[in-house]
Amino acid sequence: MGEPQQVKFPQEVIDEYAALGVDLQALFSAGHLGTRMGVQITEASAERVVGTMPVEGNTQPYGLLHGGASAVLAETLGSVGSMLHGGVNKIAVGVDLNCTHHRGVRSGLVTGVATPVHRGRSTATYEIVITDEADKRVCTARLTCLLRDVRPGDAEKAAG
Repeated sequence: MGEPQQVKFPQEVIDEYAALGVDLQALFSAGHLGTRMGVQITEASAERVVGTMPVEGNTQPYGLLHGGASAVLAETLGSVGSMLHGGVNKIAVGVDLNCTHHRGVRSGLVTGVATPVHRGRSTATYEIVITDEADKRVCTARLTCLLRDVRPGDAEKAAG
C-alpha cells in the first residue's frame, strides 16, 4: 500500500494546532480501521477533504469493492472535515451516514472527496463522492457529525 503520504493542511490550521502542541498527522489520520483498509488522506481542510483507498483487500465475496469499505472511506473523510470545521475545542462524532452505491469496482484505487453541505455550531454535514480511476462515480454518501465540546481526558482516549 506504499508509503503514507503527507496530508496537505491549510497553514492557519497547522499553526492553530501547533500552538497547542498537537500532531496533526496523528490526529487527522484514518485511524486504526482506515489504516488496515489502506485509507490515505491526501488533502484536508474544512472546505474539502480528499482521500484514497485500494480496492484490493476491501472486497466482498464476488470480488467487488465492499459497500462497507466505501462507508469507512466516506465516514473518515467527512469526520476529518467536521473536526477541522469544529476546531480545537470540538470533537466530531458521526450520528448519521448513508451511502448509495452506483457501480462496482474490482481493482485499482478509489478516491473520495468530501465537501460541506452544512457547517453549523453543533453539527456538520458533508457529501462524499467516491470515484474509480476512470473518474466514474462509485458511491455517493452523506455524513452528519455532532460537534461536541472537548472534555478532560478526550486526548488520552484518542491516543490510547
